[in-house]
Amino acid sequence: MAPLNMCMIGTGEYTTGFVDGAQSLSDKKVGVVGLTLFDLRRRGKVGSLSMVGTSGSKFPAIRAHLHKNITEAYNGLDTTFTSYPSDSERDPEAYKKAIDALSPGDAITIFTPDSTHYPIALYAIQKGVHVMITKPAVKLLSEHIHLLAESRKAGVFVYIEHHKRFDPAYADARARATSGSLGEFNYFYSYMSQPKTQLETFKAWAGKDSDISYYLNSHHIDVCESMVPEYRPVRVMGSASMGVAEGLGCVEGTEDTITLLVDWVKKDAEGRRATGVYTASWTAPKGAGVHSNQYFHFVGSKGEVRINQAKRGYDVTEDEAGLTWYNPFYMKYAPDEEGNFAGQGGYGYVSFEKFVDGCQALREGRVTLDELDRRGLPTLKNTIATGAILEAGRMSLDEKRPVEIVEKDGEWSLK
Repeated sequence: MAPLNMCMIGTGEYTTGFVDGAQSLSDKKVGVVGLTLFDLRRRGKVGSLSMVGTSGSKFPAIRAHLHKNITEAYNGLDTTFTSYPSDSERDPEAYKKAIDALSPGDAITIFTPDSTHYPIALYAIQKGVHVMITKPAVKLLSEHIHLLAESRKAGVFVYIEHHKRFDPAYADARARATSGSLGEFNYFYSYMSQPKTQLETFKAWAGKDSDISYYLNSHHIDVCESMVPEYRPVRVMGSASMGVAEGLGCVEGTEDTITLLVDWVKKDAEGRRATGVYTASWTAPKGAGVHSNQYFHFVGSKGEVRINQAKRGYDVTEDEAGLTWYNPFYMKYAPDEEGNFAGQGGYGYVSFEKFVDGCQALREGRVTLDELDRRGLPTLKNTIATGAILEAGRMSLDEKRPVEIVEKDGEWSLK
């Protein structure tokens, strides 16, 4: 069968590594989405590529950036793509024209502000196009449930880009938890942060469109959900610190650090309860040496797991940058001995390849949507609890009260 044609919706840091007219200052200087898909095209898994923004005037600079930092860096890797809207247009709904140009069975990636995920994904699903959405899937539980129903109706694969599921250490911990060797779920604590410089990148939407819990807590809440499939969340209480982000120019009320306290119960097992504590911050020090602190502690009735993936035994000291802990296990940007991109084993890359392979298997009739769910991939069905917790956390912060999560006969709601 022909390779999968794909459209990249969103032109920012994660897709291109290009922010505010210049190369990103983060660890994603050449992006993730574009580089990965360009390489998958080189390998024959992806066919034609397109990219969507809202302002076409950005595309000439994006093309020049990709050519200089990818094509010239990786042995002539092809970075061509069709762009929407045209270079002379501004169109917030250019994604519709781009999706209309695809065929049923093709696919899109959505790396745009959180509030735009739902309408873009719904439009694609109803056109029979497979969808990968950056986490969080959507902001509201009702939207998550609706997309799931529509995707089933259309026979479309919707995959949430929870790449931490494919971090080898996290994946191994999940296997130990789901095998039962650690016993019953008792306690989970996680922390994830990024430096204040990210608020410059995200200032257009930080505190207005979404918050740091949706952006970073979504990682570890999903990891926890995937480790304890026999448990469901029933109560969420949110707490937040404030002041730093506002001082950096973010809108009034922007939280610096958000912590969610979540009660979990085992399904059909009265008396089995567990506690989850998930903390995320985007006001970490600028000179922390890591772009993203990320660690968790899982406690079971028979064992525990501690993972610190911020410092991975690889540190680099330079005169100007000082001491830095890099993470080539996520995206390895160094070329191979022939000059080609060589990051195919990074868990950031693996996450995309899993999606592409799933779409192709569906097109060829080798798998069903139910089978993809059973594989433990981060599908819409397998991430409902994460969506419920994130919205409940936002409600708790806004309304200053605990929020209950109710699940009965497969129907989810908040109260």
